[in-house]
Amino acid sequence: MPSKKLGEIVRELREAKGLTQAQLAERAQIALSYVTVIEAGQQGNPSRQILQRLARALDVPAKRLLEPNA
Repeated sequence: MPSKKLGEIVRELREAKGLTQAQLAERAQIALSYVTVIEAGQQGNPSRQILQRLARALDVPAKRLLEPNA
């Protein structure tokens, strides 16, 4: 079974928290369009800083965004 991609993980965690893409973007202090691109799987590997911001906004360790079973 293929592992989940970053966009899928971010979307699932965001939805589990009951957040909209706009709310996640605001919490992570990144552009809404960037959240949309990440979730759509159109962004390769975001910078470490962006991953840390997303993780903090989703209240998970950054490792969780890269390793679905972490």
